[in-house]
Amino acid sequence: MIRPSTLAALLAAPLALAACTYSNPPAQVVVMPSANQPAGTTTTTTTMIAPVPPPAPQAESVPPPPQAGVAWQPGHWRYTGGAGSAWAWQPGYYAPVPQGVSSWTPGHWSQQPNGGWMWVDGHWA
Repeated sequence: MIRPSTLAALLAAPLALAACTYSNPPAQVVVMPSANQPAGTTTTTTTMIAPVPPPAPQAESVPPPPQAGVAWQPGHWRYTGGAGSAWAWQPGYYAPVPQGVSSWTPGHWSQQPNGGWMWVDGHWA
């Protein structure tokens, strides 16, 4: 025969689990050497790898450029891993165009072989 206290504990366990809040999976943090660095430098980049794909990009209204010599950098989703909302929108902005470059390749999310999603920074070419 099951004791009343044991029975109460067994019946309460599913209720306790149901009361748990969902939390977003943690991001994986990767530290790697930065690309295209001058010889002798040791700069590294810390990259977060999201365990889930980002939402669809948001539509942005691109304002007129504030001055000549700038280019629009489109907004993108940033993985926060926060409870309730794992993603935050990083709005677009204007940035100065470096001398001797002709185009901007926007950043993008890239699915990794392990199933995670890594942000690949945009760059000038």
